[in-house]
Amino acid sequence: MSKIIERSQTHATFVIERDYPVPLGAVWHALSDNDARDQWFGGGPDFDTQEKSHDFRVGGQAVEDGQWHGGPRSRFHSTYTDIIDQQRIVFTYDMWVDDQHMSTSLTTIAVEPEGDGTRLTYTEQGVHFDGLDSVEGREEGTDGLLDSLGSFLRGSGEPGAEDRAPSGSIGG
Repeated sequence: MSKIIERSQTHATFVIERDYPVPLGAVWHALSDNDARDQWFGGGPDFDTQEKSHDFRVGGQAVEDGQWHGGPRSRFHSTYTDIIDQQRIVFTYDMWVDDQHMSTSLTTIAVEPEGDGTRLTYTEQGVHFDGLDSVEGREEGTDGLLDSLGSFLRGSGEPGAEDRAPSGSIGG
């Protein structure tokens, strides 16, 4: 017997800002360099990666596919649509969970100098399908990834409050 899925879509936008206490070049390197990106982006030790790639160029794609320990299979697939060196990255991405299409998103990451550090503004506009994902869950997951980026930039393993911009995250 097949499981009946109630079809739905939820559209949402969220913005998360971070101030990182490192120069813009260091942040850009962490976002664009394959080896650096591998240190902070992804499921971490609770995720068994089966496929992973990252081609940082306009038209390039990134994939991360694997299984959460004791949990579902997850697939992330993105395409870079615009890159302005040390200013802006725009990409689309799709997420699947256990082979069900969960969401499609358009994401912009903007970076700019802020004093001796860097301000990063992450904006995501997405459509979430069939109740498989929630906007709040996606924002929370992205928040965690940006904390991991901050930990990587500081060379430590523990996300800290100093990464958070005074305005925190802005839901839409």
